[in-house]
Amino acid sequence: MLKTPVRAPKANAFAERFVRTIRAEVFDLVLVTGRRHLIKVLSEYEVHYNSHRPHRGLDLQAPATIGVFSTPKPIRQIERRELLGGLISEYHGVAA
Repeated sequence: MLKTPVRAPKANAFAERFVRTIRAEVFDLVLVTGRRHLIKVLSEYEVHYNSHRPHRGLDLQAPATIGVFSTPKPIRQIERRELLGGLISEYHGVAA
């Protein structure tokens, strides 16, 4: 257990929100069979959460994409990538 930082009373609320999110999106749907499986599921979801999942507080951008500027390319095809055995799907545009 970690104690809430002294000058950050909102820290507990952020932690509780993350726990609720990961529980609803992953652990209510996946049966974890052991410690290694838990670490694999958490690490795969962490990459998805930080680099692909849209966040409302960030204008529906992922945290890893904030401040990254790229020139838009015409998209001809959309590719789907499955995570966690098909539980989560990520979609990426593929340039022509």
